[in-house]
Amino acid sequence: MGESFVTSLAFLIVILGALFLDLGFLGGESNAKPSLKSSSLRSASWFGLGLFSVLGVYYFSPQLHSIHDFSGLQKYISIHGNSFTITNNLAESIHNFRVASAMAYLSGFLLEYALSIDNLFVMLLVFKSFKINEIHERKILIWGVLGAMILRFIFVYLGSAAIQQFHWVLYLFGAFLMFSGIKMLIQKEDEELDTENHFVVKWVKKIIPVTKASNESGHFFVKENGNWQATILFVVLVIIELTDVVFAVDSVPAVFGVTTDPYLVFFSNIFALLGLRSLYFLIGYGIDKFYALKYGLSIILVYIGLKMLLEDYFHKIGFSHFHNLIIIVGILSTSIFFSILRPKDH
Repeated sequence: MGESFVTSLAFLIVILGALFLDLGFLGGESNAKPSLKSSSLRSASWFGLGLFSVLGVYYFSPQLHSIHDFSGLQKYISIHGNSFTITNNLAESIHNFRVASAMAYLSGFLLEYALSIDNLFVMLLVFKSFKINEIHERKILIWGVLGAMILRFIFVYLGSAAIQQFHWVLYLFGAFLMFSGIKMLIQKEDEELDTENHFVVKWVKKIIPVTKASNESGHFFVKENGNWQATILFVVLVIIELTDVVFAVDSVPAVFGVTTDPYLVFFSNIFALLGLRSLYFLIGYGIDKFYALKYGLSIILVYIGLKMLLEDYFHKIGFSHFHNLIIIVGILSTSIFFSILRPKDH
C-alpha cells in the first residue's frame, strides 16, 4: 500500500471513530434532550477536535501527497497552484508546504463550521413547522448527518475532478458563490414553513402515500390496511437531506475557493459536520441570538467568489492562506461580537 493511501486511511479511521461516538452508536446515550451544559461541552469538544486536527494536517500533509523532494512539491504546485514558497532548502520548503496546508484546512474548517450553523437554523425551522418532538429530532439528525457526509464526499470528488480537468470551473464556482452570498444577504427568513403545500410533501405523496396518523411510533414507514405508507418523519428527513444538498452546493465550492486540495476540502467539511447534533440543541438554547452571523457568511461567500474570479491578481500581490484565514476569522468574529453588542431585540 502506498504512503498516501495509508495516511488517508488513518484519517478516515479517526473520522469514523469520532462519527460513531458522535451519533451514539457506541451506546450509553439517553433519548432525553441534552441539557445546556451537556450540549455546550459536546459542541466545544467536537469544535476542539476540528481545531486540533490542524496539527494532523501539518504533520501528515506531505505523506498525503507523497511529497519528499522538490519534484513532489513542483507537482503539487502544478495541480493545486503556488500557495507556498519554495526555497533552495528542501526542509524549509516542505515546512512552508505544511504551514500552507494547515492554514488552508483551518480556513476551510471555520468557514464550513459557520455555514453548518446557518444550515442548523433551517433544520430548526423545519422541525418547528412540522411539530417534530425532540426524541424524533435526534433520530432524523443521525440520518441527516450521515447523508450530509456522503453528499460531501460525492461533491468533493466531483468538484476536484472537474477543476483538475477544466480550470475554468473555478470561475464558475466563483460567480455562483457571489450570487449565493448576495442572495443570502437580501433573503428574508421564514418564521414557519407551509407544511401542506411544501413541494417536498407534494412530491413524496406522488411516490408513496403519506399517513395522517400520529408519528409517535418514530418509524419512517408504517403499514396501514395492508399497504406501506410514509410517515411525516420520512417527509421531514427528505426535506433535511434536500436542504443539505442546497448547502453543500454553496459550502463545497466555498472551500475550493480556499484550496483546491481535495484532502483539505474533504477533511474540513467532515470535521465541521462532527458534533452537528450537539450544536443543533445548543442553538435551541439561544445560540441563534448570533443573528449577524448570516450577514458575515454572506460577505465571506462574496469575498471568496471574488477571490476565485480574480485568482491571478490575488496571486500577483502575494495573497497567501494566512491572509485568507485572517479575513475569514475577522469577518466571523465581527459578526458574532456585533450580535452580542447589538442584540436583535434592540
